[in-house]
Amino acid sequence: MTRYLVAIHLPDDYDSSKEDPATIADIEALNRDMVAAGIRHFVGGLNPASRAKALRAEPSGEVIVTDGPYIESKEHMGGFWVLDLDSEAEALDWGRKAVKACRAPVEVRAFN
Repeated sequence: MTRYLVAIHLPDDYDSSKEDPATIADIEALNRDMVAAGIRHFVGGLNPASRAKALRAEPSGEVIVTDGPYIESKEHMGGFWVLDLDSEAEALDWGRKAVKACRAPVEVRAFN
């Protein structure tokens, strides 16, 4: 069994308080399906990227903390599932379900 990350990417200006009730219902149904299948190891939603802190090491060894995400982008990871699956094909199937439920791009990656 391999652990996979299924990550949802949301626009930089995403506001969860404006999420469509149908989308919320679809995501809740997807979560129930994952639990019923016994594959969901962990799930988490993230605060907006604008509330992130980026840490960088300076040549002097000092660590600098700045506001905002590490990478400048129009989309950032908004949430994710960690799933225990038998194959990449199965991970992609769950990723397809996540794309439909979240109405957003999804990235699927195996853990080492």
